[in-house]
Amino acid sequence: MMRRTESRYFGCAAAVLVALSRLTVAAAAAPAVEVTKDDTHVTVTAGKRLLMEYRYGGDPFKPYIRRWTTPTGVQVLRDSPHDHVHHHALMFAVGAGGVDFWSEHKKCGRQVHRAFETAKAVQTAAGPGVTIVERLDWQAPDKTGVLTEKRTIRLDMSQPHGASLLTWQSALTPAKPRKSVKLHGSHYFGLGMRFVVPMDKGGRFFNPTGKAGKTVRGTERLVAAPWCAYTAKADGKVVTVAMFDHPGNARRALWFTMTGHFAYLSATTNLWKQPAVLPAGGTLDLVYGAALWDGLAKPDAVEKLYKHWLASAPKPAPAPKQAVK
Repeated sequence: MMRRTESRYFGCAAAVLVALSRLTVAAAAAPAVEVTKDDTHVTVTAGKRLLMEYRYGGDPFKPYIRRWTTPTGVQVLRDSPHDHVHHHALMFAVGAGGVDFWSEHKKCGRQVHRAFETAKAVQTAAGPGVTIVERLDWQAPDKTGVLTEKRTIRLDMSQPHGASLLTWQSALTPAKPRKSVKLHGSHYFGLGMRFVVPMDKGGRFFNPTGKAGKTVRGTERLVAAPWCAYTAKADGKVVTVAMFDHPGNARRALWFTMTGHFAYLSATTNLWKQPAVLPAGGTLDLVYGAALWDGLAKPDAVEKLYKHWLASAPKPAPAPKQAVK
């Protein structure tokens, strides 16, 4: 006859085996992450579902994330709308060396794709993911070099806390033979996100400080906070998007938000009031995160994912003093 302690032991062991078998079946059922690259796009899919699309070719001004979806597949980004054709979904741009890299006309600069160091699916301790490392030349209208950039985009497919999670890192260095480059720009220059049309109305911005920030003009505001989030409806469903600032960034984020003619969210570095100077060989390394949920993510859920992201996000390299001021 089996003793009670033995019965409990085998009962617990059986429960563990059942749980592990369920995890194994779930993992086996999950479609593999695939990364494909053609002459214009890097596309990330899982089975038939699009996860992210990065456009680097066929565009005359800047590479950018063209599409990005929630865990259930809701696409939230809008590319080149008729009212602001230079708004490219999720993009990064500032002014540099007297050249505007944000707008798009004859006097504006271009971010020219040079090469990918890597663009592939990877396996990390947290689970599957995708890493894209790209080299770009920021060129003036006459094609002279202003900056070089090493851009790294990481997509975390483990979907912690029920969200799609990505990291955007831009390391900017003066192009040779420049002795220095001044970074400047409008109050919304930085890592900016334009949303699909349904998200333009009825949405709400929030951040951990609870403050709306200072008004610049109309509904345009700037607020200092570790992160900023926006919730609205896309494709008839409530979604929440958040952007994270790394505390190691030489310039801490001032979040630009607007809800007037359209909704917009941008991580800025206050270059419009405090331009930065990069000496030759000096680098301004900026690291940001972005997360996307199906449904309403409450502030405590955003904060929890922000802390999770900080634990694994790359630490920005120290910047020259001129860039910090």
